[in-house]
Amino acid sequence: MLVFDKLFIGGEWVSPATNRIIEVHSPHDQSLVGTAPEATKADMDLAVKVAKDAFDNGKWSTMAPKERQAVITKFNDLHAVKAQEFAELITSENGSPFWFTSMLQGSLQEQTNTYLRAAKDFAWENQLATGPMVLAEPVGVVAAVIPWNAPHQSALVKVIPALLAGNSVILKASPETALDALAMANLFNESGLPKGVLSIVPAHREASEYLVLHEGIDKIAFTGSTAAGKSIASNAAKQMKRVSLELGGKSAAIILEDADFKEAVAGLKFSSFANNAEACIALTRILVPRSRYTEFEKEMEEMVKGITVGDPMNMENFIGPMVHKAQQEKVKSYIKLGLEEGARLVVGGLETLEGLEQGNYVQPTLFADVDNSMRIAQEEIFGPVIVLIPYTDVEDAIRIANDSNYGLSGGVWSASRKKGLEVARRIRTGTVTVNSAASSFDAPFGGYKESGIGREFGGFGLGQYVEYKTINI
Repeated sequence: MLVFDKLFIGGEWVSPATNRIIEVHSPHDQSLVGTAPEATKADMDLAVKVAKDAFDNGKWSTMAPKERQAVITKFNDLHAVKAQEFAELITSENGSPFWFTSMLQGSLQEQTNTYLRAAKDFAWENQLATGPMVLAEPVGVVAAVIPWNAPHQSALVKVIPALLAGNSVILKASPETALDALAMANLFNESGLPKGVLSIVPAHREASEYLVLHEGIDKIAFTGSTAAGKSIASNAAKQMKRVSLELGGKSAAIILEDADFKEAVAGLKFSSFANNAEACIALTRILVPRSRYTEFEKEMEEMVKGITVGDPMNMENFIGPMVHKAQQEKVKSYIKLGLEEGARLVVGGLETLEGLEQGNYVQPTLFADVDNSMRIAQEEIFGPVIVLIPYTDVEDAIRIANDSNYGLSGGVWSASRKKGLEVARRIRTGTVTVNSAASSFDAPFGGYKESGIGREFGGFGLGQYVEYKTINI
């Protein structure tokens, strides 16, 4: 069991303002994984004070970009060494299958490397041909607020570019994954990050809201639900805070008539169900041509039936438990709703999985004959429930795909690269994959519509953490 009794504030381990404790329990068997202090409003006040003092009076914000890059490079190396250790801890906290956390943690060195490459080439000072000098300066104090489903990825995709740009950062970790956040803290000290620049504070909603509304915060970088993002954006506007929001999704996969169905279904196993389908980018609406609907449904049924569910530490299990009981009940309520809406249940359902009664498990569930107007086709479920929606022709498929309040991700499968690209161009979403193409950390990631504001990764993400100043000489 992992026990923390102090908060990481400004590079120091500090006793919390109260004796409130966060208990992290295994979603698999409810055993106690560890405990951490719960940050309260007083702790947030201290974190903001320290961060602001470091920004105004410290050396990090005025340090040469190359010096900051050297510190982050060292952190990246230290973090990579502990990739599998962190993967195991995260799986024990949030129930993500170990095969997934292991893969994701292993990729984070490259995620940070893309920011480092971008920082090396970034125009921190640029003399325009017409005379003015343009400076890219840090925003100030950044509140990075992250969810529990991919905690180190969500943390570093914000903390790293914010630090590279010279900002001070307060990382607000989710209580479900408080342990792995605090476990990462000492690596920043070992890397040479100056005192005061970074705080890591796990907290529940009340203290989190207090942090983002704090007058000492200059920018909010948030990943989470669209509802929470709207609230943050509304309140931030009143204070003219800078915001970047990576929010929810209800992404569509368009299976074109000429697609190789076996390849498409194999790709959808990962695109739709990876990380227990607790992923904003999951492809949860599968659009299938009516002319081949029955054939595709059979392929999907076979794939979903074959998904192994169980102890997330077992590499043989593809899906683990939902992060907590409330999430399990939410997902089950959507399965019940789908039945009430008239969707046809193909695989899965509400039954408790034998031998896994103690855990927060939900059966991988596939609905067919779904109309895009149904709530199970419009609302983000954040669990292993996907729907098959028939379409008549390509125009109909594009219309259905775009008939959503969200626009984060999407997919197209076709035997023709040209056709796939033509359809991908017309989907109103931030990222589209054609035939399960691999993604890149160099490319911008973010959403259209209610899926967010701003972009992450590489130079696009780095630019979210600077203010531009023009000096006319």
